[in-house]
Amino acid sequence: MSIIKEFKEFAVKGNVMDLAVGVIIGGAFSTIVNSVVKDLIMPVIGVATGGLDFSNLFVRLGHIPATFKGNPDSYKDLQTAGVAVFGYGSFITAVINFVILAFIIFLMVKFVNKLRQPDAAAAPAEPPPTPEDVLLLREIRDSLQSNSR
Repeated sequence: MSIIKEFKEFAVKGNVMDLAVGVIIGGAFSTIVNSVVKDLIMPVIGVATGGLDFSNLFVRLGHIPATFKGNPDSYKDLQTAGVAVFGYGSFITAVINFVILAFIIFLMVKFVNKLRQPDAAAAPAEPPPTPEDVLLLREIRDSLQSNSR
C-alpha cells in the first residue's frame, strides 16, 4: 500500500475529521472565552478589588535603559523596551481563562453525555412470546433427555 493511499485513508477517517473540527472550534471558542475574561470578568474583579488591574501586575527584574520613553509602571511599555519583567498578572488572567474554559467544556461534555444516555421510556419492551413450534421442540428435547437417563 502506498504511503499516499495510507495517508488518504487516515485523513478521511471520522475520528481525524472530528478532531480537526474540534481544534478549529476550540480555537474560536478560546477567543470568545478570552474576551469574556478580559472584557467582562476582569473589570468586575478589578472593581471588587478596588481598581486592581491584573494585566499590570509585574515585578521588574531588569534595569530600565536610559533611552526608555514610556511609563515605568506599565507592563506593556517595559516589555516593549525589552526590560525583563515577571508578569504574574498576565499569568493570573491566563489561569482564569483556563478555569472558565475548562468549566464550560466540562458542562458541554456533561450535556452531551446526558444526551447519549438511553431514555428510560425507550427501554426495550418485554421480549415477544416464544413461538409455539419452539415450545413444542423444547418439550420434545426435554422428553428425549429424560428418557435417555
